[in-house]
Amino acid sequence: MSEWCNWAGDQRCYPSQVLHPSTVQEISAVVGAAADSGSPLAKTTVKAVGAGHSFTDIALTSGVQLRLDGLSGLQGVDREALQVTLAGGTRLHNIPALLAPYGLALTNMGDIDRQSISGAISTGTHGTGLAFGGIATQVVGLTLVIGTGEVVHCSAAENAELFSAARVGLGALGIIVSVTLQCVPAFTLHAVERPEPLAQVMESLLERQRSTDHFEFYWFPHTSTALTKSNTRYPLGQGPAGVRPLSARAHLVDDVLVSNKLFSALCQVTAKVPSVIPRVNTMASQLTGNREFADLSHRVFATERTVRFREMEYAVPLLEIPAVLAELDVMIKQRGFTISFPVEVRCAAGDDIPLSTAHGRETGYIAIHQHVKIDPFDYFHAAEEIFRAHGGRPHWGKWHFLQSNDFLALYPELNLFDRVHNVADPKRVFRNTYLDRVLS
Repeated sequence: MSEWCNWAGDQRCYPSQVLHPSTVQEISAVVGAAADSGSPLAKTTVKAVGAGHSFTDIALTSGVQLRLDGLSGLQGVDREALQVTLAGGTRLHNIPALLAPYGLALTNMGDIDRQSISGAISTGTHGTGLAFGGIATQVVGLTLVIGTGEVVHCSAAENAELFSAARVGLGALGIIVSVTLQCVPAFTLHAVERPEPLAQVMESLLERQRSTDHFEFYWFPHTSTALTKSNTRYPLGQGPAGVRPLSARAHLVDDVLVSNKLFSALCQVTAKVPSVIPRVNTMASQLTGNREFADLSHRVFATERTVRFREMEYAVPLLEIPAVLAELDVMIKQRGFTISFPVEVRCAAGDDIPLSTAHGRETGYIAIHQHVKIDPFDYFHAAEEIFRAHGGRPHWGKWHFLQSNDFLALYPELNLFDRVHNVADPKRVFRNTYLDRVLS
């Protein structure tokens, strides 16, 4: 029995069996056998795992673990509709090269691209930009192996309820073996990154979120500085005159040495001497985040992350962001916390996916982090009280302490999800501790 752990290294499990299927038929046979292993609940459970980038125990299993790296790559392209079909185990960072020959790109991406496409969809992974939903909103078709072992295709026109729920399905409804995405013509992003007074950003926040294609910022606690990122879309190869991609040297210095190596070293120091964190945060906010460049969209959206951390992120109504940040600031001061990682603030369009954190409302995302060597839980519990007081919904793949009853008031279409769940996985082949905790 071998140990598996997530990217952060704090979620571990010992699957009874690890399989590396490369065909849908293999997956179907494994799930079908598990469904036949007992009644009313399956004695054998099955859990597919991608890159392990979730911070929760959503991917853990003591049953059969399926690693889907053998089910990866481009399966089809509809040039006229600008749609592509990818195998479920395809990693996000491999998709741009697969789409490049067809002049296509993902509409939006998050700032980490190590996840599998099926994992990113299932947990509600998102980027930023009020005109854009999460990755799940780009999905126009799915093929799943549901809990009976049956292979089912779904879209808005075919098995519509399953399609609606499975776009953020938490791994509870089936194993996504392929996904069809609505793409856009490849495009250039013009990036402007600047340190600015936090108060100034708060005063103009809504206007900037509405007027900029992709706006986000980082606030280092114990400072009054925000590092803003404003990304504007241009047709491929176009952009402001004289603005070029980052040079190899600039990338090495800014993204590798300062943002990862130096920050990692500082985290090692602050873990041992927390009292220096306010001064370190001030220095970090001055050293990073002041540059302008333009490049292919995926090279701007995603950045390298080598510093290991734990993260909590909540989705709150868009207009609640300033109040939540102000309360976080007060809470950190009152509790005497010393926080070395920045608070990340993003936004997204509302959508109609039952368990999407942006369901039915324009959304502000507020993420907090702590280095893996620092106990985060007093900070996370205190922050969660603030997020929940503002109607927050937790990211399914990041730390939260909610249980099934807590979600009844947060998701008006939870009953639809439960109904689909009972049909798609009647014997709970895909159950694990996380799903038992968050689903009724």
